[in-house]
Amino acid sequence: MSKTLKGKVAVVTGSTSGIGFGIAKMLAGAGCDIVLNGLTKDPEEGRQIASSLEKELQTRARFHAANMLDPDQIGELIRFTTEELGGVDILVNNAGIQHTAPVESFPKEKWDAIIGINLSSCFHAIQAALPVMRKRGWGRIINIASTHGLVASKNKAAYVAAKHGVIGLTKVVALETAEEDITVNAICPGWVRTPLVEAQISDLATRESISQEDAARKLLAEKQPSLRFTEVDDLGAMAVFLASDAAAN
Repeated sequence: MSKTLKGKVAVVTGSTSGIGFGIAKMLAGAGCDIVLNGLTKDPEEGRQIASSLEKELQTRARFHAANMLDPDQIGELIRFTTEELGGVDILVNNAGIQHTAPVESFPKEKWDAIIGINLSSCFHAIQAALPVMRKRGWGRIINIASTHGLVASKNKAAYVAAKHGVIGLTKVVALETAEEDITVNAICPGWVRTPLVEAQISDLATRESISQEDAARKLLAEKQPSLRFTEVDDLGAMAVFLASDAAAN
């Protein structure tokens, strides 16, 4: 991969696996120094993931275990990045969780957690990173929303509400930075075969007494006309494009 982003520093939340790790790896491949973030068994596991990425792609990689439910820890993630790597140029808000249930039986604590991690953490990270970007005169904010930021599905009240909120937040910050060399975009993936989606496939298979393959096909048919899962690398390539000069306006 061409080192189109050489010298840039990227923070990717929820990036020790799945979509987040795929995006972080593609950004690192494009030359970025990276700070990974995510829930791991212990911080050492996260540091090992960062170390492996660093060796593989010959770039600087760090790990920070900020809890995305805690605004203070999110602020510390941005401060850590600035102290360790010199600043923040690219922020990818990817951290997310899911729970499915009808509205009347949706657990209140699950609602609060999904809104907190999937939506509020984006606001807190942007609020912390934006002054750093403005000081550097350049920035790229990429929010991982979802097709559920545009349409709805039954039993996903919190997730759909959060992802619609992410798109609204993206539009507001984009307007507020429109005259600066800072861009703000949202990527709205359909179904991507990550551990989060695998759990939904298994739940559907169990609930309807069908095979994993049939459950996957049924899930795809709901919102994905191609009937194919989106690849993590597709999203990584999109993030690299949005961070590049080609998407500057």
